[in-house]
Amino acid sequence: MTQRIPVVENILNANDRLAEENRARLDSAGVFAINLMASPGAGKTSMIEQTLPRLKDRLRIAAVDGDIATSIDADRAAAAGALASVQINTGGECHLDAVMLQGALNQLDLTQFDLLIVENVGNLVCPASFKLGTHKSILVASVPEGDDKPYKYPGMYRGVDALIINKIDLLPYIPFKMDYFQRGVEALNPGVITFPISCRTGEGLDAWIDWLLQNVKR
Repeated sequence: MTQRIPVVENILNANDRLAEENRARLDSAGVFAINLMASPGAGKTSMIEQTLPRLKDRLRIAAVDGDIATSIDADRAAAAGALASVQINTGGECHLDAVMLQGALNQLDLTQFDLLIVENVGNLVCPASFKLGTHKSILVASVPEGDDKPYKYPGMYRGVDALIINKIDLLPYIPFKMDYFQRGVEALNPGVITFPISCRTGEGLDAWIDWLLQNVKR
């Protein structure tokens, strides 16, 4: 145990240095990048599919999709309007890291894009520890997951810049206490900007799109 802690710290420190390099490349190219995180099935890819058609006539968008296997999500992003879509297969790793993103950036001409959407591997633990170099970290929670997730996974909720609560169209049918959920979020991340949305009905998506546009323009 006494030997493991320095090893973990060294890994994270090395990752952070590469993340800074990734950020510098994005800044130099004028690309705003977001890291989209969630548990499996919360709706990361659905969010991308709803976001891209609303922005593709106003922004040049690239997508990087991380999964343990397959290119399904990258294919969906391309079909939804991404000008370029890069798939990262982690081969069993439960998160993306700065090295993986660096490899994806090498496949893109960043000067051709305004916005980069990175879809992380579905997981509520590991992605919180590994910086990528993106400008904002976004967590997608969903009503079917339950209202106790901020209490069970504090590390993930504590470190994000914005929170999306997806599938709010299911609130009448699922015992999800929004006030309990939001109290847990507020205790970990006071004042975090939150977007209650439904990818199925489109409710709440306009506010999310406006927020993205404002950040890209900055």
